Amino acid sequence: MNTEQQAEAKVQQVKGISAIWIVPIVALLIGAWMVYFHMSNQGPVITIMFESAEGMEAGKTKIKSRHVNVGEVESIALNEAGDGVTVTARLTKDTDYMLVEDTQFWIVTPKISLSGVSGLDTLISGVYIEIAPGSSDESKDSFTALESAPVTPVGTPGLHITLNSNEEFAYSRGDPIIYKGLTVGQIEDVYFNLEERVVYYNAFIKAPYHKLITTNTRFWDVSGLSVDLNAEGITVKTGNIETMLTNGVTFDIPDGMPLGEPVVTRDYFDIFDDYQSASNARYKHSLKYVVFVSDSIRGLKVGAPVEYRGVLIGEVASVNLATADPDMMYSEAIRIPVLISLQPGRVGLPDNERGVQLMNEQNMLWVKSGLRASLKTGNLLTGSLFVELQHFDMPPLEAQETYEGYAVIPTVKDEFSQIADKLGQFVDKVNQLPLDEIAGNANTTLVNASDLLKDLQKTSNSLDQLLISAQQEQLIAELRHTLESVSTLTKDFSDGSEGYEELEVTLKSISEAMYELKPLLEQLKHQPNGLIFDSGAPNLEPKKYQEGDQ
Repeated sequence: MNTEQQAEAKVQQVKGISAIWIVPIVALLIGAWMVYFHMSNQGPVITIMFESAEGMEAGKTKIKSRHVNVGEVESIALNEAGDGVTVTARLTKDTDYMLVEDTQFWIVTPKISLSGVSGLDTLISGVYIEIAPGSSDESKDSFTALESAPVTPVGTPGLHITLNSNEEFAYSRGDPIIYKGLTVGQIEDVYFNLEERVVYYNAFIKAPYHKLITTNTRFWDVSGLSVDLNAEGITVKTGNIETMLTNGVTFDIPDGMPLGEPVVTRDYFDIFDDYQSASNARYKHSLKYVVFVSDSIRGLKVGAPVEYRGVLIGEVASVNLATADPDMMYSEAIRIPVLISLQPGRVGLPDNERGVQLMNEQNMLWVKSGLRASLKTGNLLTGSLFVELQHFDMPPLEAQETYEGYAVIPTVKDEFSQIADKLGQFVDKVNQLPLDEIAGNANTTLVNASDLLKDLQKTSNSLDQLLISAQQEQLIAELRHTLESVSTLTKDFSDGSEGYEELEVTLKSISEAMYELKPLLEQLKHQPNGLIFDSGAPNLEPKKYQEGDQ
């Protein structure tokens, strides 16, 4: 073929996109979709401030809520001040509702305490960050983590209260609040006010027990095992097994008080030493008197009962009351002033100023007519004392004595002093007795009694010998009489006597009669019916009767 005759190729420009571009375009679309999917399924990024990053690792440490993974730590870095770390974490999708102002974060690690063991699963999986969603409406993305897990998670149903105490109590976070042996709450936080010198405890009462808290509820200490020796005896107090190992608080409404109004918001309550102190706190008004004690006040303590005929009406407010006038104290050194406090509310009077006035008027009237105070022993084991008010038959009091502005209730000697006085009087009377003369007379009487006893002993011996002799003579006479009777009987039946011959004739007659009866006895032996039928007739046998027989 001639190459010069070949036809020329026609070149035509193609309009459109080459099919080869389909591959990168699809790859680009897939990549974009994957980026969009990844971005659309990511949750919010937050920062959390911790004191230390101990146990945490970027890309490994999880964020959990109720043991469900809701995020992961992305980075860990020191903060600008260098006194802590800043943890950046990303949460999962749909967790924005958790990120509010009062949301709490804390590290979960293995922990062993008196209340139990927690966080053991972190020994295998490692530590993790726990999140407790709050209830606020304000969103937030930067948080400061708690040093430890909160005692009460946010949103737990119940009631938050504040307990305050200026006593030497030492509660800590997690200590229980007890009601009739049940743990119904815990101490959440402890705060000491330097200005007031009072310790405040934020506490939480779980539902439904929070309904027990009213305006008349009283709290008191039940830490450990308390043994109290007082005027009323020995008292042992404890809450439950948990409070024997740690401290604890209990509460209730004291006997005789109304229930009060329910508490719906945070309120303040005092912590008392014991139930008695909590119960006494209901009495707001009191009336104070002074009693002078001439005897020892050892065993009389502040808070000791004051009773009127066995009814508790108050307590001892102070012993050895100080005075602003030292000369008076030196002149009255033999009398120790004791301040007592009486509450009108204890005796049914109004717990107000009117009740105080009525009680004072009545007491002053009774003091003039013989009302007196005295110390009594409440417990022989501990020697605890209490004050008793009692009426005595005494002349009317002319003037009312006062001391440091307080009315004085006169006193009488206590029971031990009275016993000592009576014992002294008894000893004096014993000393006045003529003991030497009485002893001499008693000695003479004892000698005479000894001689009399010797004579009685001799008389008794003679009487015994006489009785023995009489018994022996009577026995001998009876034996003699018996032997004589036996001798007479043997003589009557001896050979040749009349009785012997009669006996021989009688035996011979009996022998002959038996000989004659011998044939009859033989016949009865061989033929028993021989006495009824003839002995020569054949034996008859009975036959059955028949109707044809005549």
